[in-house]
Amino acid sequence: MPTITLLILTFAAAFIALFMPIRYGNRFAFASSLVIFAYSVYLFITFPISPDYQNVVDYPWIESLGIHFKVGMDGISILMVMLTTFLTPLIIFSVRKSEPRPRAFYSLLLFMEMALIGVFVSMDGFMFYIFWEIALIPIYFICLLWGGKDRVKITLKFFIYTLTGSLFMLVGLIYLYLHTSGQHSFDIQSLYAAGKSLDAQHQCILFWFFFLAFGIKMPIFPLHTWQPDTYTEAPAQGTMMLSGIMLKMGIYGLIRWMIPMLPLGFSQNSQYAMWLAVIGVIYAGIIAFTQKDMKRLLAYSSISHVGLIAAGIFAFNAQGLQGSIIQMLSHGINVVGLFFVVDIIQSRTGTRDLGSLGGIRLKAPYLATVFAIIMLGAVALPLTDGFPGEFLLISGVFKFDNIMGAIAGLTIIIGAVYMLRAYQRSMLGETSTWTDSFSDITMAEKTVLIPIVIMVIVIGVCPNLFLRVSEPAIMKLLSGM
Repeated sequence: MPTITLLILTFAAAFIALFMPIRYGNRFAFASSLVIFAYSVYLFITFPISPDYQNVVDYPWIESLGIHFKVGMDGISILMVMLTTFLTPLIIFSVRKSEPRPRAFYSLLLFMEMALIGVFVSMDGFMFYIFWEIALIPIYFICLLWGGKDRVKITLKFFIYTLTGSLFMLVGLIYLYLHTSGQHSFDIQSLYAAGKSLDAQHQCILFWFFFLAFGIKMPIFPLHTWQPDTYTEAPAQGTMMLSGIMLKMGIYGLIRWMIPMLPLGFSQNSQYAMWLAVIGVIYAGIIAFTQKDMKRLLAYSSISHVGLIAAGIFAFNAQGLQGSIIQMLSHGINVVGLFFVVDIIQSRTGTRDLGSLGGIRLKAPYLATVFAIIMLGAVALPLTDGFPGEFLLISGVFKFDNIMGAIAGLTIIIGAVYMLRAYQRSMLGETSTWTDSFSDITMAEKTVLIPIVIMVIVIGVCPNLFLRVSEPAIMKLLSGM
């Protein structure tokens, strides 16, 4: 029962953190998240290279409705679980001691980790939807209670967007459930069979229902308008959870649920969805270049990177799908590191405006070095974590369509321009009045950043460590179409 153990450990940690004495809250939340990460590492090390689900647990929940508590992991799921459990301890450790209501904050972060793991291991459509919705609750309160000055309006917009998408998904799941054979069931294989039994017209309609749900969560152009404001107004840890892990829910949903359930709908509409993804790559990259607020720049950068990941998925070949998996890992690691660097800069200077910064490397060479390594990973320099994924993604899109591949490939140039510009204006040059008294990163901040730097290099040098785990599941998905 390793999969259920992982969920129980995370839920128990979230519950206990809510009542932990304040002076022990950070230590307990960090220690418990490390235990959860260690357990997931054990599962990863012992995970067999196989296309089949492992550690499956199936308990009847509402048997009369065909609803089971069914969870398990294949090569794709285990990598998403690893990403979640790796980043959560770093995000928790990055919380500043001055954070108001720390017990609730830590509890919400751990509760969100539990829900995210649930999304990645669910093998029942109803359970998938429940965990999908549960994940929205903690991030809603994190943004609402600890966000910036416009947090109420922005959080409401975020909530309406995501809830609307979720309702489309619920309608789609219920429709498929009603078309399962025999006694109706939400089991993943039953839903796959029900979707494939539908004619092309019905599959196309359902394709867009699920696309709206997953596209909003990612987000993909033009469903992205909630994201820059939410990322900017959310507290640093909320932004890290949103960008590093939560948006992967939408990408995972495309791969795990939409494509296998609606193969005809996917084949007939993938080109339209591909164009939206490619447009988003260029559009968001250009907008990122115009931003002066570092947090907002990273928000648009994330939209651009996610657009490329989506394009690789819609290309639907081995290169594109493998690229999307490893790029989810590298994007999550890079974006959490970058947002934490921005949080460090803001905490010391009181600003994120690039025009007010400069010369930080003269005062904080260690921060400048770490920032450079993570930034080079984000722009896909060879031997960093961003390179294998972007290479595979662009190769996959080229294989699908040369013109789309050429357009998507521009993300490397555009991304390098805005990221190098951000680094130059913040780290290089002479110090300003905002950065004159800047101090280098502390040991606690190094504790967060060093593991990220290590993973930037490990994934870049040894991508096969992760690609070989997901390859059997990817090949099974391709052969099933």
